[in-house]
Amino acid sequence: MLRPQVSSTSSSAPGASPALGKAPGLGPRYNFGLQETPHSRPSALPSASTPPGTSGAAGDQSSSTSLPDRPPRTPPAQGSYFGNKRSNAENIFASNFTFGTSSSSARDRNYPRILKTPLPAGNPQRSGYKSWTPQMGYSATSSSAASIHSPSVIVAVVEGRGLARGEIGMASIDLKSPQIILSQFADNTTYAKVITKLKILLPLEIIMSNTACVVGNSTKLFTLITENFKNVNFTTIQRKYFNETKGLEYIEQLCIAEFSTVLMEVQSKYYCLAAVAALLKYVEFIQNSVYAPKSLKICFQGSEQTAMIDSSSAQNLELLINNQDSRNNHTLFGVLNYTKTPGGSRRLRSNILEPLVDIETINMRLDCVQELLQDEELFFGLQSVISRFLDTEQLLSVLVQIPKQDTVNAAESKITNLIYLKHTLELVDPLKIALKNCNTPLLRAYCGSLEDKRFGIILEKIKTVINDDARYMKGCLNMRTQKCYAVRSNINEFLDIARRTYTEIVDDIAGMISQLAEKYSLPLRTSFSSARGFFIQMTIDCTALPNNQLPSEFIKISKVKNSYTFTSTDLIKMNERCQESLREIYHMTYMIVCKLLSEIYEHVHCLYKLSDTVSMLDMLLSFAHACTLSDYVRPEFTDTLAIKQGWHPILEKISVEKPIANNTFITEGSNFLIITGPNMSGKSTYLKQIALCQIMAQIGSYVPAEYASFRIAEQIFTRISTDDDIETNSSTFMKEMKEIAYILHNANNKSLILIDELGRGTNTEEGIGICYAICEYLLSLKAFTLFATHFLELCHIEVLYPNVENMHFEVQHVKNTSRNKEAILYTYKLSRGLTEEKNYGLQAAEVSSLPPSIVLDAKEITTQITRQILQNQRSTPEMERQRAVYRLATRLVQTARNSQLDPDSLRTYLSNLKKKYETDFLRAEQVSGNTEE
Repeated sequence: MLRPQVSSTSSSAPGASPALGKAPGLGPRYNFGLQETPHSRPSALPSASTPPGTSGAAGDQSSSTSLPDRPPRTPPAQGSYFGNKRSNAENIFASNFTFGTSSSSARDRNYPRILKTPLPAGNPQRSGYKSWTPQMGYSATSSSAASIHSPSVIVAVVEGRGLARGEIGMASIDLKSPQIILSQFADNTTYAKVITKLKILLPLEIIMSNTACVVGNSTKLFTLITENFKNVNFTTIQRKYFNETKGLEYIEQLCIAEFSTVLMEVQSKYYCLAAVAALLKYVEFIQNSVYAPKSLKICFQGSEQTAMIDSSSAQNLELLINNQDSRNNHTLFGVLNYTKTPGGSRRLRSNILEPLVDIETINMRLDCVQELLQDEELFFGLQSVISRFLDTEQLLSVLVQIPKQDTVNAAESKITNLIYLKHTLELVDPLKIALKNCNTPLLRAYCGSLEDKRFGIILEKIKTVINDDARYMKGCLNMRTQKCYAVRSNINEFLDIARRTYTEIVDDIAGMISQLAEKYSLPLRTSFSSARGFFIQMTIDCTALPNNQLPSEFIKISKVKNSYTFTSTDLIKMNERCQESLREIYHMTYMIVCKLLSEIYEHVHCLYKLSDTVSMLDMLLSFAHACTLSDYVRPEFTDTLAIKQGWHPILEKISVEKPIANNTFITEGSNFLIITGPNMSGKSTYLKQIALCQIMAQIGSYVPAEYASFRIAEQIFTRISTDDDIETNSSTFMKEMKEIAYILHNANNKSLILIDELGRGTNTEEGIGICYAICEYLLSLKAFTLFATHFLELCHIEVLYPNVENMHFEVQHVKNTSRNKEAILYTYKLSRGLTEEKNYGLQAAEVSSLPPSIVLDAKEITTQITRQILQNQRSTPEMERQRAVYRLATRLVQTARNSQLDPDSLRTYLSNLKKKYETDFLRAEQVSGNTEE
């Protein structure tokens, strides 16, 4: 067992590790300051500072099923890193930290069977658990989204009780990144915010209190989470571990100084504190490692800082996953993802799901993108440096963890990560040089953050111990060599002797294989893999072998075409000697590395700034790269949604030709667009296009248009899909009603709402009635709404409400000479007014394979029904006059708010407004004259 030479004196502060302070929570192998047991602990009552329903120590005090004693372990050697830290506390913890787990996919939807189940004797982890020790994997590239975004987040969720029901606390930690994100917010009975946030986090595991899933009386939140996350591991622990007092202590112990202001933000937010307390205890118990004191970035994220996109809308808009083929990248993420680092890719993903709402921050990003597009030297210089960075966040995560057991793997991991750290720090100066001539405030700020002297301090300390030539290299043998010779010579004479021994063994292996090649006159060469060690490889035509067989000395032969791999008994023995020598080298190197890390821990926090800088620059470079491949334009932010010649960004990537561009104009004076047109004319694509452009603008990207102005949307809602939901036993119509109810409950004046063909899941009369009522409700809001429909009766709402605009997609009729019939030519152009096409459903049926007699009967029946149902609704002269006045007034208000025109241009614009008003008023008089006739 490897034993780093670190002081084993334990601190008395709660949550400290044995070597570097106290560890977070109660570990299975430590006494971490647990002062009471369930039997000796007094019955606690809510304190004056604890709100009703909070999850403090006054939670569940009932005794739980105890874990059986674990089999005795071999005691560690005297002087071991953690050898003298065991006490009765671990038995206390083992008997109380009872948890149950279940894979949601195997769970009955109607009866979630999550029970507090004792762990079997001799098996400290149930089969449902894995030991998730983060590994530094840098093989993923920016195009490998699946590997970058594989689940690695553990989330704890707690809900208030009694009067506090609906108050949600969440804490999440990414096992690849040493950052804890806290959230607390009030949610309504749909729990839409909770579900949306969880889907954004992409959790590996969700932790909740055992009181939330009492058999036969589980909470609504628990039920919704288990329904929406069927393939996510779900774990319950006792309510008493959701303790806000402990949570605050852990934050004080673990949060790095730069982010300590989070204490002011969360000290009265009891639920997120309770969640983080349970999270840290659980992660420590399962991960079997703790975090060094003052090593974690802990931040609070309220729901008011970003726009909300519910999971259904994210799916409808294909933000991350293509609905037709989940493996292709025809998504908004695929359109914008030209990132070079895993951190940049993760930041882009989270930004797409949670766009910004702060105009100043968005414009700062847009300024950066603009400078990157204008300065090629800056763009290519930055891209060159950024592409050389490894996954800084994951590197940090591994560095700040203290393994509880000193194993060869732990030693090898620490050595590897120290080399990665050196590689990362050596890129700071090139990055600083690339940014030195930038002009925008955000880029200058990032350049300034690289001036931190701690980067140089850490690198100098590393270089006193680590060889200058030690660096990150691809290939397992190359990295093994780097790790072996990472530490400088003459620091430890025994290490130098062990390395000479290792070198001699490797030389002997190469010499032995050369002798075998000469002996048998075969083209043998030495190869290496992490699994097999050194082995022999040969490429030869099998007919060239004597008797078509290899010599009997060679064993474990495998053949792929004309390539052979094999070994020999002597080579296996030499591999064993090599491994033994390696273990000695790693052991001694680990001792030196641990001492070095203990010296640089106090400075390592500057890497959080570096990680943030690299991921943000990577995302901004990705935005600029996307612009170079298409004619995107910088968006403006006003109180108007105005897009000139905008097109669908994903469709552009798929299509051979550039998609048809369309104009959009929505303002407070005309905030409700009713869009009509035949099937396949482009209505759904247009709705998605508007939402995608809105999201692109709010994350700081340029947008596909000639000109674009947006109003900040606090929520983006879509109702597009029309499929049945078999899992929840919902018909198309019931699913429509659930989705529209969610929109009506959550929409506000700053929302963007897209509704496509609502009400077609029921009969025509009911569908029209429901749509009409929903339209009138939405018209009472100032939300920007686009409503695509086949119900032409809805177009008459324009007569009653001046803020309604009718738009339609044009089609042309062309003569099909081969079939002697008219065919529809889709133009995909959006125009004012309602569609003049009648019975386009019948036309679509006619070109299909339906029998002509059925189509003919359908036309006759449709004519009769239309004559009976449709009544001609005409505008009155007074309505037309009021509409003209209303439009003029809203244009004037909009001009006063947002105009940046010079005096002459403004005078021309106002003159045109006056002419438009006079034309509209004259039309009203003509309507009046026609009515009198």
